[in-house]
Amino acid sequence: MKTGETARPEGAGESGPPLPGGGVISSWDTSVGVDGPGTRFVVFTCGCPLRCLYCQNPETWRIRDGHRVTTDEVMAEVERYRRFITVAGGGVTLSGGEPLSQPRFTAELLRRCHDSGLHTALDTSGFLGDRATDAMLADTDLVLLDIKSSDPVGYRRLTGGELEPTLRFARRLAALGRPAWVRFVLVPGITDDPGNVDGVARFVAGLGNVEHVDVLPFHRMAVEKYRRLGLTFPLGHVSGPGAELLDRVHAQFRAHGVPSL
Repeated sequence: MKTGETARPEGAGESGPPLPGGGVISSWDTSVGVDGPGTRFVVFTCGCPLRCLYCQNPETWRIRDGHRVTTDEVMAEVERYRRFITVAGGGVTLSGGEPLSQPRFTAELLRRCHDSGLHTALDTSGFLGDRATDAMLADTDLVLLDIKSSDPVGYRRLTGGELEPTLRFARRLAALGRPAWVRFVLVPGITDDPGNVDGVARFVAGLGNVEHVDVLPFHRMAVEKYRRLGLTFPLGHVSGPGAELLDRVHAQFRAHGVPSL
């Protein structure tokens, strides 16, 4: 992209070359309470098929922009933090980008973390959910699933992709009995329509495996990051939701019997 070009949806994205024994990441970090239970060691993988208008991690979009690591290297770093994350009831979360853009790397990391006794979480849009094997999901203690909209037209406008793959993946997780947290980003004027929120709430209520919905207020904290990358944040003109809107959306989820945070 040229300097100043607005980041817009680009469709299918790229999966990158096979990387046996390793993958491509942007970074790793620690977090508390937002990427799964407890303190988490979070690996930000590279590659994503969507271009969400509110994306906070544009540096992870393309595999070629990351750096290659072996699984052993990542696990060595995880081990350095093991005591820190386990004492706080945490674990390891694979995020991105979209971890399922690199399914073999993601599956191997989840397996090794799970086998070593660490709690594992997969943060995904579900758009590439068909790439997640049952074995991978068996090594995943928790799925953080982004359901960005209940309206197919609105979903495409927001992400550049189709909604159905995410819904299909959500139903599959439910059938497998895999625990999930659903994430819903509340963007005034884009995802806040009462019918859209009700649609997400109805769908989630029918799954049976969702512990709660995280209602995530939209913010513009990534504006400077976009600027450094020579991009224009598409929603730089949009303000975050106020308390009244947040209360209304939480009430809608509760009305459908869905706990929300």
